[in-house]
Amino acid sequence: MPHPVVTTATAQMKKAVDHTLHEFSGIHTGKATPGMVEGVMVEAYGSMQPLKSCAAISTPDARLIQVQPWDASLVKAIIKGIQEANLGFNPIPDGKVIRIPLPDMSRERRQEFVKVANRLAEEGRVHVRNVRRDALETLKKAKLPEDESKRTEKEIQTLTDKSIADIAQHLAHKEKELLAV
Repeated sequence: MPHPVVTTATAQMKKAVDHTLHEFSGIHTGKATPGMVEGVMVEAYGSMQPLKSCAAISTPDARLIQVQPWDASLVKAIIKGIQEANLGFNPIPDGKVIRIPLPDMSRERRQEFVKVANRLAEEGRVHVRNVRRDALETLKKAKLPEDESKRTEKEIQTLTDKSIADIAQHLAHKEKELLAV
């Protein structure tokens, strides 16, 4: 049975990897996905809310995102939120629906997105290392027998290596996806 510190570290490292993957999904490759805009903050009913909580987001084709607010009075606020998010999109109102055509991807833009992906991957790796550091500190405070302590430290390091390798693998896949023409 693994030590509770290892169990906690495993859960936190998995969360860090999952968060990094979620962040990767926000980087678009020229193919429309709802994840590209669902986190955009919109001023609705006096507070800031994510777009996905006040509109239906769909992708009718590979080059278009369609946003249908549940309340037609939010159309202007949604357009403003998308423009302020600085995603490089130009939302077009069409009655009660907002259409967001994706711009063509230039070579420079693709390189920019690769840099963003690398930054997000590094943030994920740093988070995983922070979890390792916290787990090792907790382990030292637990004052376990030396052999059990060494074995648990080794388990934590193995988990760290695996999590960082997962992030690297997903980063390589994302770079390949971004640079594919």
